[in-house]
Amino acid sequence: MLQRRFAYIGHAIAKELKKLGVEEFCGFVELRDSLAFLTSQKDIAYTSLLLYEDVFNAYRYETLDLAYLSRLEHDFGMPNLWPYFENDRIVRHGQYIREYPYDKPRYSYEDMLRILQAETKAVTNFLDKEKPDVLLLPVITDISTLFFYQAAKKRGIQVFLMASSGVRNLLTATEKYETFSYIGSLFNKIRKGEIFLQKEKESALSFLKEFRSKPSTYSIQDTPDIRHLTRKRQFSFLRFGRMYASLAFLLKIWIDYLKNTHKDDPSVVKPWHHLFDRCKRKLRVLIGFDDLYDTPDYSEPYAFFPLQLEPEMATTLFSRFYTDQLWLATQAAASLPVGYTLYVKEHPAMYSYRTRAFYKKLKNIPNVKLIPPTETGLKVVQHAKIIITLTGTCGWEGVLFGKPAITFGDAFYNIFPSVTKCENIHELPYVVSDLLKDSRHDEKQLIDFLTALFAESVPIDLITMWDIESALYLGKYSEQIHNLAAFLFSKMGSPEK
Repeated sequence: MLQRRFAYIGHAIAKELKKLGVEEFCGFVELRDSLAFLTSQKDIAYTSLLLYEDVFNAYRYETLDLAYLSRLEHDFGMPNLWPYFENDRIVRHGQYIREYPYDKPRYSYEDMLRILQAETKAVTNFLDKEKPDVLLLPVITDISTLFFYQAAKKRGIQVFLMASSGVRNLLTATEKYETFSYIGSLFNKIRKGEIFLQKEKESALSFLKEFRSKPSTYSIQDTPDIRHLTRKRQFSFLRFGRMYASLAFLLKIWIDYLKNTHKDDPSVVKPWHHLFDRCKRKLRVLIGFDDLYDTPDYSEPYAFFPLQLEPEMATTLFSRFYTDQLWLATQAAASLPVGYTLYVKEHPAMYSYRTRAFYKKLKNIPNVKLIPPTETGLKVVQHAKIIITLTGTCGWEGVLFGKPAITFGDAFYNIFPSVTKCENIHELPYVVSDLLKDSRHDEKQLIDFLTALFAESVPIDLITMWDIESALYLGKYSEQIHNLAAFLFSKMGSPEK
């Protein structure tokens, strides 16, 4: 899956896999620029490249076939077809082409069904023709990629979904998006005493000691030091010198749009929408949020509810029935014992995207405190009595600190006894009460899991690499890409059991 800017990384991985013995490659490409790059390069002769833009646009010529969709729902439903829509930010919410919190579908329900019909037919035909042995996915973000995943599982095609391990810059692969399958398989063997990994266990112990003494997040890009979380930093583009770069970027957007011969492609952002949404966001920052923030008191008992990035796979797929975070925060606050406060903190990447109205509604809940985004999330986790999260990394960080956590979706750390996945919102007060009485933390289990994690992951700065928009700048990451390719190659033909 050569999605957006991952096309350059994916192609680099393919080159390394070719050196290791993989003979043929095909690809699903999302952007026309990526397709142009892949068809012009000489390193890999792809047997076929399927372009998402063309697949999507084909819906205009589709005649709605409810019998086909019924069969599709029977064979690939979850258990129905709605999750395919919910996971597609463009089709369901009109986002990506418009900035969050824009939430208005561009298409009628009938058109959405026709889009689903066109995309699933194209993917089916592609798989019938190419018959791949392995499917490599960086993320699952739309109808096509979710159906690729589901169809591959149905056909017995080995799936590699890449996932950040939540530890340093370690990346792992999994065959199931609900969990870390390879780490989980090795973890079970370690727990049964079937295997002992001294080197990896030492790495696990060293990491845990370091994390608890000097906590640091796995993603430096989402820390207050990197993100622009103040009015001054948000308006730094107006400084002399930077202003010209900003104007040049805006001019480039207009020129690229006017030169674009495929303006109706689903991922094409209209320049006036870009400007309008960006101005609205800057206006929110200009007005500010400082009057809404509370000063944390780390001596008081509190539960931590971190707001998650939207839209992303962790909400639209992993916890799709709990995407209304304002509603969920209200339920969390109502589930706390007397004397407890719910600390709510914004995700650093979402600063300036949510409206003041959203935060004011949070502030209307009597036992809620809104923590400034400049406060380090790890510090809030470290002093919390319990973490309540959809599927966020803060829940995993809570596990590392020995804290109990409650999730509302498919999180890899749900396997720990100190973590409860809340299946029924009516049970939330009882789950909170039980975990506060006994966190059920198991230190040995955590060390065994970290041992498996260090054995089944590779160091790679994927988050940094993802921002690179050209293959020309991936050279300094060649060793990391080779190691990732070698890791994936070692798993090929050996699905986890």
